Amino acid sequence: MNALRIGLEWFLNPDHAPFLIAEEKGWFKDAGLALELIEPKEHLDAMDAIESGKMDIAITEPIHLSLDAAKGKSIVGFARFLHTNGGVMYLKNKGISRPRDMAGKRLQYPGAPGLGGLAIARSMIEADGGEKNAPLTPVNNGFYHTNALAEDKADMATLIFYNFEIIEARHRGLEAEFFALKDWGIPDFCQLILVTSPKILEQRETDLKQTLKILRRSIDFIRQFPEESKRIYDKRANVASDDATLNAIYDATTACFTYDFALAKEHWDALNEWLHRTGQIDVAPDASRLWTNRLAV
Repeated sequence: MNALRIGLEWFLNPDHAPFLIAEEKGWFKDAGLALELIEPKEHLDAMDAIESGKMDIAITEPIHLSLDAAKGKSIVGFARFLHTNGGVMYLKNKGISRPRDMAGKRLQYPGAPGLGGLAIARSMIEADGGEKNAPLTPVNNGFYHTNALAEDKADMATLIFYNFEIIEARHRGLEAEFFALKDWGIPDFCQLILVTSPKILEQRETDLKQTLKILRRSIDFIRQFPEESKRIYDKRANVASDDATLNAIYDATTACFTYDFALAKEHWDALNEWLHRTGQIDVAPDASRLWTNRLAV
C-alpha cells in the first residue's frame, strides 16, 4: 500500500467531497493507495510541505501555482477538478453597481495590504473605464470575507468563490452580488487544481494516474447518486444534515466539479501575463514547466 498524502487548500469542505466519497467507498484502497487528507495550518503552506517531503500532492488555485513558480519553487500542476465563478463580492447598500464604483472603497482580502487583491479590483475598475490606480483601502480580515462585510469592516471582498462566499452571504441575509474575474479583464483562476513536485510526478506517475481515475469515478458517483453522496459527505465532514447554509454550499459546490481535468497553455499564458503586467511577478514562468496535461487526458 502506497501512502498518498494530499494537502487541502483550506479546511475540510465540499470542495473535497470526491476524495471523501472515494475513500469511504474503498476505491483508493482497491488501487493500493492509503489516502491521507491534510489540513494545512496556513492556507497556502501545502506547497512548502511538498518541497519538504511532508505531502505528495496539494490542492490549490492556478494563481498560487503561477506565483510560486515565478518565485522559483519546484512545483508542477497536473489536473484541475473544480471550476466555479468568483471575483469581487460587494453589498448593494454600499453604492456599488459597477466595477468603477469600487474606487475609494474598503477592500477585504487575505494578505492585505499586499498587491494581489488591489490588482484584482484595480484591473476591474480600469476595464470599466475607471482610473488605472484607483484609490482603495486594504482590509485584512483573513479568509472571513462575509464577516468583514457583515460587520462593516469592508465594502467589498475579493478572492471569493461563488459556491462558498456568495451562497454564505445570501443565507445570512446580506444583499451580496459579485463582479466575475472573466467579465472584467482578469484571467479566470477560480478553479481548484492538483500540484506536486516534478520528482514525484516522474516517480509516481502510475499512482497519480490512478488518483485521477478515482477522482473521475467519484465525480460520476456524486452526479448519479446525490443523496448517498451527501450522506457520506455529512458523516465524513461532521456536518449536520439540516444545516441550510452548508447544504446550499454543498449543492453549489458539487455542480462545479468537472470531468475536463486539462488546462490549455493559453490559460497559463494569459494568467502569467496579467500577473506580470500588474506587478505581482517580475518574470512570467514558462507555462510548459509549471503545468502538464499528460495525466489529465
